[in-house]
Amino acid sequence: MKKIIILSLFLLLIKSYGQQIDPLLTTDLENQEKWVENTMNKLSLDEKIGQLFMIQAYSNKDRKHKAYIKKMIKKYHVGGLIFMQGTPEKQAELTNYYQSTSNIPLLIGFDGEWGLNMRLKNSFRYPWNMTLGAVRNNKLIEQFGERLGEHCKRIGIHINFAPVVDINTNPENPIIGNRSFGENKYNVTEKSIAFTNGMQRRGVLANAKHFPGHGDTSTDSHKTLPFLDFSIERLDSIELFPYKELFKTNLASVMVAHLNVPALEPKTGLPTSISYKVITELLKEKMGYNGLIFTDALNMKGAANYAKPGDIDLAAFLAGNDMLLIPEDVKAAVKKIKRALKNNLFTEKRLDESVRKILKAKYWVGLNNFEPINKIGIQDDIITVKDQLLYNTLMKDAITLVQNKKAIVPIKELTNNKIAYVKLGDSDNVDFTTTLKKYTQVDVISEENLSVLLQKLKPYTTVIIGYHKSNETPWKSFKMSEKELTWLKEISKNNKVILDVFASPYTLLDIQDFNHIEAVLVSYQNSKASQEISAQMIFGAIEIKGKLPVSINHAFPEGTGITTSNLMRLSYTIPEDVDMDSKLLSKIDSLTTMVVDSTMAPGGQVLVARYGKVVYHKSFGYHTYDKKQPVKLTDLYDLASVTKILGGLPMIMKSEEMGLFNLENTLGELLPYLKGSNKDTITITEALSHVGKIKPWIPYYLETVDSISKVPYNNLYRTIRSDEFSIKVAENLFLINSYTDSIYKKIAEAPQRKTEGYRYSGLLFYLFKKYIKDTFHKEMNELNHENFYLPLGATSLGYNPLEKFNATEIAPTEIDDYYRHQILRGDVHDMGAGMMNGVSGNAGLFSNSNDVAKMMQMYLQKGFYGGKRYFESKTIDKFNHRYYEKDSIRRGLGFDKPSLDPEIKASSKYASANSFGHSGFTGTFAWADPDNGLLYVFLSNRVYPVMSNNKLIEKDIRSEIHNLIYQAVH
Repeated sequence: MKKIIILSLFLLLIKSYGQQIDPLLTTDLENQEKWVENTMNKLSLDEKIGQLFMIQAYSNKDRKHKAYIKKMIKKYHVGGLIFMQGTPEKQAELTNYYQSTSNIPLLIGFDGEWGLNMRLKNSFRYPWNMTLGAVRNNKLIEQFGERLGEHCKRIGIHINFAPVVDINTNPENPIIGNRSFGENKYNVTEKSIAFTNGMQRRGVLANAKHFPGHGDTSTDSHKTLPFLDFSIERLDSIELFPYKELFKTNLASVMVAHLNVPALEPKTGLPTSISYKVITELLKEKMGYNGLIFTDALNMKGAANYAKPGDIDLAAFLAGNDMLLIPEDVKAAVKKIKRALKNNLFTEKRLDESVRKILKAKYWVGLNNFEPINKIGIQDDIITVKDQLLYNTLMKDAITLVQNKKAIVPIKELTNNKIAYVKLGDSDNVDFTTTLKKYTQVDVISEENLSVLLQKLKPYTTVIIGYHKSNETPWKSFKMSEKELTWLKEISKNNKVILDVFASPYTLLDIQDFNHIEAVLVSYQNSKASQEISAQMIFGAIEIKGKLPVSINHAFPEGTGITTSNLMRLSYTIPEDVDMDSKLLSKIDSLTTMVVDSTMAPGGQVLVARYGKVVYHKSFGYHTYDKKQPVKLTDLYDLASVTKILGGLPMIMKSEEMGLFNLENTLGELLPYLKGSNKDTITITEALSHVGKIKPWIPYYLETVDSISKVPYNNLYRTIRSDEFSIKVAENLFLINSYTDSIYKKIAEAPQRKTEGYRYSGLLFYLFKKYIKDTFHKEMNELNHENFYLPLGATSLGYNPLEKFNATEIAPTEIDDYYRHQILRGDVHDMGAGMMNGVSGNAGLFSNSNDVAKMMQMYLQKGFYGGKRYFESKTIDKFNHRYYEKDSIRRGLGFDKPSLDPEIKASSKYASANSFGHSGFTGTFAWADPDNGLLYVFLSNRVYPVMSNNKLIEKDIRSEIHNLIYQAVH
C-alpha cells in the first residue's frame, strides 16, 4: 500500500512539470548545429568519451602538474578543466597553454559563488549568498551576476558553478549555510533567477546546485553521504521549487548532489548523483530539463565511498549525467565506460547525446572561435571601482535591523548620550570603531573581568556591542561562546545595548532572551565595507533596509527587517558613488606630497565630500619637518580665520534668526559702549560685508611686550594662573584680566579707514564675542559647544583644545620668537585671540577636517544635520548673499565667496556664485558649493616653524586642489 501511495504522488509530481526549452541553443542556431555536427563527425570514440570529463587543474602547482594536465588532454581528450587555487594571471596563462594543446576546445569551469576570490588570490570578493538573501532589490543581484560573468569571461572561464539554489532550512547545515540565499523558497528562487540572468547575459554559463536540494542537511557531502528523509510532497514543495522555476528560464546547467533521498531513490545508500531515477526519470524526463547536467565532484566522500574510481564514473554516466566532475581516476573511468559500451550497457547514441550537449555549450560560450586570453591588464579589469561600488551597494541593501526598541537606531541625540563600544568575537573590528568615532566620541572599553567591565560601563547611556567573526570563508564558525553569551546578557541588563552581529544571522539562535537588548543589527560579514557601512547606519548616515533571509526561532521570522530614515549626517564612500572620478581625485596625493617636499607645510589633511558623502579623506606629511610624527586624520589644527564662519558666525546668525536684531541694526544699537564712536552707525550688513571702513587689524600684543627684547611686561603677565591673571595666552603665560577691556576700548577708539569700499577686517568678530556674552550671559565657546558642536558630534571642534586633548594630538602651529617665546601647540596662534583667553570670533578654533566638514555640511544642507534643524533655510540664504555685488564686493555676511576679479583667487575658478567658505592664515580652508553639493576642507600648519613661510599661498595650492575637485566631477 505504501508503495502505491508513493507511486501516485510521484505521478502527480510528473504532471506538474513541462518540457524546458533547450537553454544551450544560440541565436545563430544553424551555425551552432553545423559546428556541432562537423565536430561530432571528426571525433573518435575515445575523444567522445573524453568529452565527458572535467578534471581539476591548479595554477599554483609545479611543472609536474602542468605535464599531468597536458597528458590528460592529449591522451584522454578530457572535455574540460575546473580550475582550483592560484591567481587570475597564472590561470589565464595556463588556459591559453592547455587550449593550444587540445584538438577540441576545452570547457573551463570554476567554483566562483562569491567571485573569483572563492578560489583565486588577487581577485575580488563579493558577499556570500546569505548576505545577498537580505537584499530586497533583485536588480542588484542581477548586476552581481553580470559582474561575476565579466570577471569569469576576462580570464577564460566558461561555466561558473553558481548559483547555489539550496533552501537552507537547517541552521546546523555545515556545508551550505552562508552559501544559500536563505530559507524562503521564493526569495531563493528570485535571486537565483536574477543571478543566472545576469551572468549568462555576459556569456558565462550558470549552474544551479545542488540538485535535488542540499539545504536541509546536517552533514557535509565532502565527508559522508547526507540523508534526507522527506516525502515527495515536501521535496516538490521546497527543495525542487527553485529548479522548476529556473527551468522556465534559460538556465544552462545543473549540478547533482551526493545525497541519500529514499523518496526519490529507494535503493539504500545510492547517492542521487548516480541515481537513474533522480537524474534521468525525474530531472530529465519528468522535469523536462534539457540543459547540461554535471555531477558534483566525484572525489567527494559522499560519492567516492559508494564505489571505486571508474565504477562511480560509469554509474554517474549511466544515471544520465553529461559531465563527470573531478573524477578520481580518468584512466580507470574511460576503461569502464568503453567496456560498458561494448557490453551494451548503453548505446553510442546515448553517448552522442551528452557529447552534443557539451559541444553546444562550447559553441554557446564562443569556443568555436577561441582566441587566447589577453594577459595584460587582468588586475585592472577584475578589481575595479565598479566592483567596489557594487559591493558597497549590496551591503547597504543587505544589513538588517531586526529589533529597535524606542527607535534607538539610528542614534539621533548626541548631546546627552555617552557612548561606549565593547567587542565580542575573535576577529578584527578596527574599521567599525574607526567609523563610529567619525560621528561622535565613542569610547572603546575592554576588560578581561566582567565585573570590572560592568563597572566601567556604568557612566554610559548607550553601549554598542560588536560581534566580529572571521570573514575568511563562509564555513568558519559563527557561534558565540558561553562566556560571550553571558557577557552580552549582563551588559544588556545594565545598559542600553545596540548589538551588531558581523557574522551569520544564525549567531542569534543561541541568544535566549532579547528583552533587554534595545536594538539588534545583522551585518552578516566582517568585511571592511560591512563594518564601515554598519557604523554609518547606526548614526543615520545611511538608511537600513535589509530583510532577514532566515528565521531566528520565534524571535525574528524570516523577512523581518525594520527600515530607518536617513538623518543626513556625513557618510563615507568612494568617488564614483557621487559621480566623481577616483583617478582625478588621486592627483591630490601628488599635490600634498609636493606641499611637504617643497616645505610649504609639514603636513595636513584634505577632505572632499559631495552630496553629503565623503569621498576623499586623507592626511599627509608630519606634524613637523623632523618627520617623527605622521599626521593622523584625528589630529587637530589651528583653524585661524576659518573660525569666523564656524565660531563667530553661528551665534550671530542664531541671534538674528531669534529676532534679537536685524541686519539694518547698527553696531551702536547692539553694543551701547560704541554709542558716539565712529562705529556707532555702521550696520550689521556693512560690518559683515567688510564695507564699514573698520580697521583691518590691531596688534594689541605689541603694547604688552618690550619693543627691543619682545619679552612680555611683568605687570601685565604672570607665569602662573591666578584670579587676577587668568587669561591663558600660551603655556605658562597668563594675561591680566583687565586687559580685555583695553582691547574693546582700542577697537572703539581705532580710527576708521578713510577710503570707501571693501577692506577685510576681523575686528567685528571681537565685538560680537562681547555682544553674545552680554546677551546670553555665557561665553561664545560655551554657546557654540552646547548649540552646535556637541549635537553635531563635532567633538574635536572647539576652543582651547588642551583642556580636552593631549598636545601630541594637535599639530604645532609656530615657533613663536616675538611674543610668547615657545612652540605654540594647542594655544591659538592669533595674538589677539590669545589675549581673549583663546576664545574669539575671529580665531581660536581647533579641529580635525572631519568635524569642520560637519559644520560646513550643516550649512550646505540649509541648517539641517543629523535629524536636527540648527537654522532656518532662509537664515543661511540671508547670510550667504552678496549685498554689495554691484560694487564688485564678493563677500557675503561673514562668509567669503568666489572672487569677482579673475586675478584674485579666493577659491576654485570653477566655484559657483552660490558657494561659500573661508580661508585661514595658518594654512586652512573650508568651502561648500550648493550648486553641485561639493564640500572641501584643507588643513595645514604652513606657519610652522615661522609664519613668514608663504610658499603655500604663493603656489595657491589650496585653490589648485579645489580646481582638481571640480574637474573630478563627471
